[in-house]
Amino acid sequence: MSTPPKFTTLGCRLNAYETEAMKALSAEAGLGDAVIVNTCAVTAEAVRKARQEIRKLRRENPEARIIVTGCAAQTEPETFAKMDEVDTVIGNTEKMQPETWKAMAADFVGETEKVMVDDIMSVTETAGHLIDGFGTRSRAYVQVQNGCDHRCTFCIIPYGRGNSRSVPAGVVVDQIKRLVDKGFNEVVLTGVDLTSWGADLPMTPRLGDLVMRILKLVPDLPRLRISSIDSIEADDALMQAIATEPRLMPHLHLSLQHGDDLILKRMARRHLRDDAIAFCKEARRLRPDMTFGADIIAGFPTETEAHFENSLRLVTDCDLTWLHVFPYSKREGTPAAKIPSQVNGNTIKVRAARLRAAGEAQVAKHLAAQIGKTHHILMENPHMGRTEQFTEVHFDTAQTEGSIVTTEIKGTRDSQLVA
Repeated sequence: MSTPPKFTTLGCRLNAYETEAMKALSAEAGLGDAVIVNTCAVTAEAVRKARQEIRKLRRENPEARIIVTGCAAQTEPETFAKMDEVDTVIGNTEKMQPETWKAMAADFVGETEKVMVDDIMSVTETAGHLIDGFGTRSRAYVQVQNGCDHRCTFCIIPYGRGNSRSVPAGVVVDQIKRLVDKGFNEVVLTGVDLTSWGADLPMTPRLGDLVMRILKLVPDLPRLRISSIDSIEADDALMQAIATEPRLMPHLHLSLQHGDDLILKRMARRHLRDDAIAFCKEARRLRPDMTFGADIIAGFPTETEAHFENSLRLVTDCDLTWLHVFPYSKREGTPAAKIPSQVNGNTIKVRAARLRAAGEAQVAKHLAAQIGKTHHILMENPHMGRTEQFTEVHFDTAQTEGSIVTTEIKGTRDSQLVA
């Protein structure tokens, strides 16, 4: 009797989301005795870690069929096809198609094509796969968009995900209604470039239109959350939702990447330093309890100490709380990799550490400011939940998983609040 497939997920939240979809697709197909690795391609280090993980999984599962998919499999399938440990490589489009898994289940014995990776740039639609959370009853994720039309010079992701494509609003609303009927109290909209949602749909609606439509047509949804956005593309309807819709959570993760105008231009970003500061100021004016996370890269080619200091100051100028700091990693296939003035690796590490330290100070400031305030906390497990701003809260007394608990914050412990 075959054993169910095992899954390993590397990289972003969208990958984790798609792993859940693959679990359902492989189960429906009856695939067994397999290990599926969903890879990330965001940095060269991510690809190295994927290869390392595959070798470890082969040692642990000598008889299993190892299937590699995800962004790294899409962008460099030959890297994984050449590995003795790998049986099959499938692309990002193929991994979400039921027929892929049916074919692999049927072909488990005998010859099968080792590499199934098509040109992702030819994909023009994305399906609205429905995932009922990640092993928790508190929060569900709905993918509303995939791919990216922008070509930031450091980024390989468009070549792994393809061009931007949107899930129609009606499909999204129907999915969220179903999730609310199943008892979920919070839904997160997810995608690769969320603020491009709608550009490929009739009448070219914007992300804010989708948010307002969800909140209007799903009145029983207690909490709606948005994942990462590009602040320069925030539309008027999204700003209106921030100002007027308490069910839209006051937490935005921003794709900022840097705080110096020259480096931003060399990254081919679409905003300048002052744009980021102005957006944060306006969003906080509309919603005083708004908190921000941000992606920031340390050590982009040609970055001087003065350039870096502008990034460091951006943390406080925008009053960011949750930082995702990325030490720049040369990624073959991107324009940035060809820039001759690459920053020394040790310098990159030091700068990344300084950014993380600035982020830790911002977290401590945020936590201290919550003491004595009342929050509505969504419980992820009996002893931990998250505030509207996505801050972790510890409860000594067990609470009901998935419920929303209203309580006053008593103190802090490590990087958590204490109720």
